Amino acid sequence: MATQSWQIGGVKITRVIEIESIGGVKFILPDADRDACAPIKWMAPHFMDDAGNLKMSVHALIVDTGDRRIMVDTCIGNDKQRTIPAWTNLQGSFLADIEAAGYPRESIDTVMCTHLHVDHVGWNTMLVDGEWLPTFPNARYLMAEKEWLHWDANEDESTYGPVLADSVRPIVEAGLADFVAVDEQICPEVRLEPTPGHTPGHVSVHITSEGKEALITGDCIHHPVQMTNTHWCSSADSDQGEGQKTREQLLAKYVDSDVLIIGTHFATPTAGHVKQLSEGSYWLDVGS
Repeated sequence: MATQSWQIGGVKITRVIEIESIGGVKFILPDADRDACAPIKWMAPHFMDDAGNLKMSVHALIVDTGDRRIMVDTCIGNDKQRTIPAWTNLQGSFLADIEAAGYPRESIDTVMCTHLHVDHVGWNTMLVDGEWLPTFPNARYLMAEKEWLHWDANEDESTYGPVLADSVRPIVEAGLADFVAVDEQICPEVRLEPTPGHTPGHVSVHITSEGKEALITGDCIHHPVQMTNTHWCSSADSDQGEGQKTREQLLAKYVDSDVLIIGTHFATPTAGHVKQLSEGSYWLDVGS
């Protein structure tokens, strides 16, 4: 299922998958080994297999308000040289997949990066005759100013590769970047919600239309297992304590609400509602 959609009032949200995988997530969630995960039965079969291997996805989410076409995060990208072997020199069908979903790259008017990590900015650019060019030529690329200032001053190619050099700086140099507040109102239906900790300027994306609401998480929750074990922090968090606090506040805010939670790395079916499991512990109800 490369694409999947949800209707939030008059807004359509479409997920387009670049990679979906099982297992091998301890590099990002070091506490999430099979023995620790297998007893958390509510996660199977959607977010975990019977052996306790976690399922994860790298995907983009296109928010179509009717007036705006906003792509939230742009995955890993083709032709990028990365330190993670499974992410280097990809030759995937992402552009064909978004076109098949009704969103050719020229039709996207806004790209919103929840943060500037490797798997959220890759398709900002594409390789054309040896040059990194903006993939979405008619879009303004939005990123939190706080996020950009942090990475601009602390660029480190040793972790994942030349992420800023091939996927972010070309956008800035082309004059297509807008640096926004962490609580920016992008349009009447879409606003940012600050969710710091994973990175200093990390944001989630809140959609409201016709009395319906949804929240695209970004990486403040990498995997639904962190709803049950909120203290399981990502190795990629810039401030794990702040990340845990943000996660716990978000879950307490949205528990038992009608707000649809759409995980930026949650495997199919990707979205559901936060429910209480026990004091300070939650699960994601995806329905039938």
